[in-house]
Amino acid sequence: MQWQGRLAPGHRRENGELCIGGVRASELAQQYGTPLMVIDYGVLDAAIAAFCEAGAQHGIDVAYAGKALLLVALARHLKHTPLHLDVCSLGELAAAERAAFPAERMNMHGCGKTADELDAAVDGRVGRIIVDNLDELRRLAERGSEGRPIPLLLRLNTGIEAHTHEFVRTSGEESKFGFDPDALPIAIEILRAHRNVRFLGLHAHIGSQIYERDAFVANAQVLMERAAHCAQAGLNSEQIIVGGGFGVQMHPDEPSQLNVPATLRAIAATVRAEAERLRMAVPRIGIEPGRAMIAHAGTSLYSVMAVKSEFGRPYAIVDGGVYENPRPALYDAYHHTVPASRESAKLAETVVCGRTCENDRLGVAQLPGDLRAGELIAMCTTGAYTYSMASNYNRFTRPAVVAVREGTHRLIARRESIEDVLRSDCDA
Repeated sequence: MQWQGRLAPGHRRENGELCIGGVRASELAQQYGTPLMVIDYGVLDAAIAAFCEAGAQHGIDVAYAGKALLLVALARHLKHTPLHLDVCSLGELAAAERAAFPAERMNMHGCGKTADELDAAVDGRVGRIIVDNLDELRRLAERGSEGRPIPLLLRLNTGIEAHTHEFVRTSGEESKFGFDPDALPIAIEILRAHRNVRFLGLHAHIGSQIYERDAFVANAQVLMERAAHCAQAGLNSEQIIVGGGFGVQMHPDEPSQLNVPATLRAIAATVRAEAERLRMAVPRIGIEPGRAMIAHAGTSLYSVMAVKSEFGRPYAIVDGGVYENPRPALYDAYHHTVPASRESAKLAETVVCGRTCENDRLGVAQLPGDLRAGELIAMCTTGAYTYSMASNYNRFTRPAVVAVREGTHRLIARRESIEDVLRSDCDA
C-alpha cells in the first residue's frame, strides 16, 4: 500500500477534515467516542488481494497472522477470502470458531502451548499445528492415534538474523523460537517413532518489519537444506512456510517498503533451485503476513485533552496512551500522526503523549501551532499490534473498533465499560 502524498492509504481531506474510508473523523468520534480504532476494509481488502495475487503466481499459500489483530467480525470477513489463518491461543481460536472460519484453513502457533491448545489440534479444531520445541513434540506425540495422526510442521530457528529491533527478531542466537540444529535430529527420531503424528514440513519466521529480500531468500534456502536432512531420514516435506514480517512503509517520506511480488518470486525461485540441487520434490510454499496486511487499514483517532509547553516545547496530551498502543514504548515504533479536525498553514513540532501514569510518548508530530483541547488527531498505520496488545493499565477501558468502507461504518468491537474492567475482581 502506498501513501498519497502526506496521506496514508484510505485517507483524504474534505474541507480540511480527515476522512477515513470516506467517513469524516468528527462523525466517527461523535458516534463511537475516542480513542477509537478505525479499520478500513477497503484498504484491507486491497492488501489481501495483492498478497493473494502475488502468491498465486508461484503457488504460494497465504495465511493471515491473527496475532496482528483478530476480532470475530474480522475473522468472519477473512473467511470469505482465499486466506488461511494463524492462531496462537485458545482465545484466537475461539474468535475464529465463532466466526465459523474453516478449521482446515487454520494453523496453531505458539512456543508454549497448553494442554488444551494441543488437544485442539488432536480434535481437529485446526488443520495443522506448528510445533516449536522438543517438550511440545513429546507431549503431542502422547496424544492422538494412528487412525487419526496429528498433522504438524516443525518450527526451526534457521539462524537468519534480520535487521530489525531485537524485540521483534524471531530467529538467530538470541531468539527463543524454534528448533535449533542440535534439536532437529532428536525431533526426527521422535517423529519416526510415533505414528500418531504426521509430519507435513518445516516452518521458520525470522522477524517483523523486514525490508531485505535477501533475508527471506536465505531463510528459504536454510529451510530447504533442513528439509533435505529430514528427507534422508524418511520425512518428506510437503510444505515449507517462510513466515511473515514483510516490511511496511510507516512514514510518507520513507518509501522503504518491501517489494512483495519480487520477494515471493525470489523465494519461489530459491525453493525450486534448491529442490533441484538437493534432488528432492518441490514443496509447496507458505507465507504468513499479518502487519503487512492490516497495518495500513488501521487508524487511531484521539481527542486532545490538554495542550501545554514543557521548557519551551509543545506537548499534546491525548486520551490514549501505552494502554491502547504499547508499541512506541516497547520498541520505539513510529506511527505518523496528523491533525484530523482541520489543516493548518502553521505547524509546530509537538510531542504527543498519552494519559497514563507513564512517560508514554506516542511520537513527535507536526500539528497546528494553535492546537486546542478537544480537537482530533489521527495516528496512522495502527491496524497491527495495537488493539491486540492493549491492556487495562491504570484500569482504563480498551477502545472501540469500527469498520469503515466507502462512506459507511459499523461497530465491530464495543468500547469496554468500567464493569468490563472490574468483572474479574473478587471481593476480599
